[in-house]
Parts: sequence; structure tokens; C-alpha cells
Amino acid sequence: MAEPWCIPALPAVRGERLSRRDYGAEFRAREERIRGGSSWKLERGQHFEEDDPSLEAFRGGDLATALRLLDEERDALREQIAQDAARDYAFHRVRVVEEPFTTYLRWQLHSLRVQAECGERIRVVPADAVALFERRERLPEVVVLGGTVLYEVRYTERGRPDGAVRYEDPEVVGSWDSFVRRLSESGEDVGDFVRRRAADLPAWRLGADHY
Repeated sequence: MAEPWCIPALPAVRGERLSRRDYGAEFRAREERIRGGSSWKLERGQHFEEDDPSLEAFRGGDLATALRLLDEERDALREQIAQDAARDYAFHRVRVVEEPFTTYLRWQLHSLRVQAECGERIRVVPADAVALFERRERLPEVVVLGGTVLYEVRYTERGRPDGAVRYEDPEVVGSWDSFVRRLSESGEDVGDFVRRRAADLPAWRLGADHY
């Protein structure tokens, strides 16, 4: 019989609140020190506000510019992934997708496809697949960094980054690490997902030559 699959606990009393600035600085410093490990990010929100020229172009209907700007990031992405590989480190992302797709999600899936083509490890999971875990509330946005620390990433009501809550309790970190890994195994490669759904998303047809 398969082992029961439950959402892990995330008790606020075991965490420490970090401002946006402190979280960003700490995350970068910790990640750069990882050697021979992996990190796992779970993304659940369907709308975020980012200061990204490609996203702004996409929202404005300038799809050619949006796609061109994403393509221009490829060299930097490949360089970063090569640096990660040199220290035997890998960053994995699990993206929950809910339909109908928001404008932000349609753009982000395009962005994630480009990232995956450059070597990032990204899996897509439909919202129906996590409904069992969301009977009380949505799954949180979390990053398990190197198996030693977990950040619950926080956002404002408008979707702007708002810091994070840091957890270092081994039980909390380990249980979420296992949960996100298992969720990833149940998902689909983001490139395959985009190719399979491109015909259903008119806004992506301009980039059909990329598929």
C-alpha cells in the first residue's frame, strides 16, 4: 500500500519573519554557499506583480517584444546554470497551473519554457492535482534551499514581493523537501506542457516557431 501523502505542517511559531531586503540578501548568500546539493521551489499563486519589461510588453499586447526580451536572457541563464553545475548544484521548480490561465501565468509559462530550454529543471502540476491538499487553504509559496532551510515567500494582496518567513527546524524543512520533490515527480515538463497547450492559447501563436 502506498504511503499516505499529506501536506506538511508549517507552524508560524517556528519561523522568523524577514523583510524583502533581508530575505533577498540572505537567500543569495546561502545559495551561493551550497556545494553538492539541490533546492526546490513550489509556486502556487496565479498572479504576481513583477517589474519585468517582457511582462509589461506582454500585458500591452506587444507579443513580439515580449518574446524577444525573453530570448535575450538565454545567455545569462545558460551561464548561471553552468556555474551551478560546476558546484554540483541544481535548482528545481514546481509550478501549479490553474485554469483559466491568468495573463501573468500565460507570460510566465513562456518565460519558464525559455528557462527550461537553457537547462533549468521545471515541472508543471495542474491545480486539480493539489486540490486534496487545499481543503482549508491554498498551498504556500515555499523554497527549500539546499535541504537545510525553508522560506515561505510572502506577497502583498496585489502580488508584490513582501519578504519571507524562514524555517530551520529539520522536521519542517525535511517534510517540505520531500513533499515538493514528490509533487515534482507527479508533474509534467514545462516544455512539453507549453507545446501541448499552445494551440489553446492564441496569445502564444506568435511564438510558434520556437516550439
